[in-house]
Amino acid sequence: RAHLRLCLERLKVLIPLGPDCTRHTTLGLLNKAKAHIKKLEEVERRSQHQLENLEREQRFLKRRLEQLQGLQEIERIRMDSIGSTISSDRSDSER
Repeated sequence: RAHLRLCLERLKVLIPLGPDCTRHTTLGLLNKAKAHIKKLEEVERRSQHQLENLEREQRFLKRRLEQLQGLQEIERIRMDSIGSTISSDRSDSER
């Protein structure tokens, strides 16, 4: 019985009871604990869903960045090629 009382006191510390409650029945405390657990599970479920969405978006953005970096590299090579063609044309015209 003393152990049960100690456990209930610990539970009171963990569960948000609100300022209006000064005396709690065991049943009331257990019901509040149950509701609080359900609320925490819902918050966890939403957070997990949001995490999955953010991870999916991150993968998409990484792929897009790689595509853009690849295009940038292709454009740089093309510009280098155009620059060397122009240089080559100048060399030919100087002869």
